[in-house]
Amino acid sequence: MARSSTPTRPGRRRGEGQWALGHREPLNPNERTKKDDDPLNVRARIENIYAHRGFASIDPADLRGRFRWWGLYTQRKAGIDGGRTAVLEPHELEDEYFMLRVRIDGGQLNLAQLRTIADISQRYARGTADVTDRQNIQLHWIRVEDMPAIWKALEDVGLETTEACGDCPRIVLGSPVAGVAAAEKIDPTPAIDEIVRRYVGSKEFSNLPRKFKSSISWLADTPYEVNDISFVGVDHPDHGPGFDLWVGGGLSTNPMIAQRLGVWVPLAEVPDVWAGVVGIFRDYGYRRLRHRARLKFLVADWGTEKFREVLEKEYLGRTLLDGPAPELPAKPLDHIGVHPQADGRRYVGVAPVVGRVSGGQLAALADLAAEHGSDRVRLTPYQKLLVLDIAPDRVESLVTGMRTIGLEARPSTWRRGTMACTGIEFCKLAIVETKRRGEELVAHLEQRLASAGLAEDADISIHINGCPNACARTQVADIGLKGQLVVGPDGQQVEGYQIHLGGGLGMAQGQTAGFGRKVRGLKTTADELPEYVERVVHRYLAGRTDGERFASWVVRADEEELR
Repeated sequence: MARSSTPTRPGRRRGEGQWALGHREPLNPNERTKKDDDPLNVRARIENIYAHRGFASIDPADLRGRFRWWGLYTQRKAGIDGGRTAVLEPHELEDEYFMLRVRIDGGQLNLAQLRTIADISQRYARGTADVTDRQNIQLHWIRVEDMPAIWKALEDVGLETTEACGDCPRIVLGSPVAGVAAAEKIDPTPAIDEIVRRYVGSKEFSNLPRKFKSSISWLADTPYEVNDISFVGVDHPDHGPGFDLWVGGGLSTNPMIAQRLGVWVPLAEVPDVWAGVVGIFRDYGYRRLRHRARLKFLVADWGTEKFREVLEKEYLGRTLLDGPAPELPAKPLDHIGVHPQADGRRYVGVAPVVGRVSGGQLAALADLAAEHGSDRVRLTPYQKLLVLDIAPDRVESLVTGMRTIGLEARPSTWRRGTMACTGIEFCKLAIVETKRRGEELVAHLEQRLASAGLAEDADISIHINGCPNACARTQVADIGLKGQLVVGPDGQQVEGYQIHLGGGLGMAQGQTAGFGRKVRGLKTTADELPEYVERVVHRYLAGRTDGERFASWVVRADEEELR
């Protein structure tokens, strides 16, 4: 039984809000909101009250807190510049419309589901749709009055928005080629489905200290090193195929790489082990200070040995088997282009520009997939789309058809490697524009570099974020751009970016995860961004050794070459 909370004594370390140690007071505002009413309960109020009485009737604790458990964030009011993001109160920043996340665990969609999202986009969201790097689709301009109809449409085809946001288990990332990849030995989809069935929407884990991000994939094709928990496929020399367990990853303002626990988990045990780790986070996670409430801080303080011991003794009641590290592919996997499936058919991966699509594009994609004999589309954790199950003789027809709707299966390096978060267009936390700037950057680099045949073998990733929170994983990109206000040529503050160079994840043989090189004062205005990237890429191309990756060149380059 948990000990009761006692007053802090002189010389005694203050409690971190860990339930298992009896530290339940004082509560910060977020913890108080969750204690007052389980956030999952807000759906009934949305359906029965707010959808009928409108935006003005919404309780602020629901609006800016509990709504998130159902995938709803108020979006930013148009016309508010980034300089006022941290100055204005929430009610001054927010519009009377919502961003809505559709939860798509493992990134798996059938065509009925894709058509439903497309219809909702066109009917209720002014045609908006963004593919995120969490395998969600985000819609904008949603009215609370329309939520009952939207939920019914989604749930009729097996989709949901439950716990797409909030202090709870977010979407479970999975390989976009799970079940069809030639190199896959175990399809983890059953484990993902079981986790969602048991725990998503359950009050067992609806009140966590902060958000909880998961990844389960046989292939190393998800950003597994920056999730709270990840299972990566591995062959045990005695027990065969299973999964290697990683915990404690995350980015934002205090980035940390996940750590291996050194255990081997068979497929059948993945849901129980996942629940054990979430249970540790719920009970031992730091709830006193919001900025230290992610699992990564607990793992950093405890270390992997203690974390494994608590998991085994207190939550699983058994010892886990030691296991080897996973073998990584020769090159990173993003699945863009045409690739063989295990059954002899093909899958085709396409790149929208910085993840931005529309309801009309999604509807057209569903039509093309159906015309070419497919009923399955997948989303990737890199803002891309895949169509599965294409007969070899139909591939070129599909590639051509998707090109006509703006989805490119043979994109330039720049279109393939550039991601962007939502940015100031809709996000209340953002300081600068991201999507439009990303589109302009890709167009510039294609014109100046791709058209000249330069850097097409370079595989340079560019991640653009509107604020320091790293939703676009800026610290682990070759070129990471963190939005902030900078001083422009005329001495006035303008939109710009702090530049991170040479970050990356250990997604292939010879790669090591890291946050790259920080060059003091390395910034650019948004207007000067395309010229800066072009300049540094030219210097890389001129200075690289044979086969040298951008991140490796950054480490040894003179500082002036990076400016």
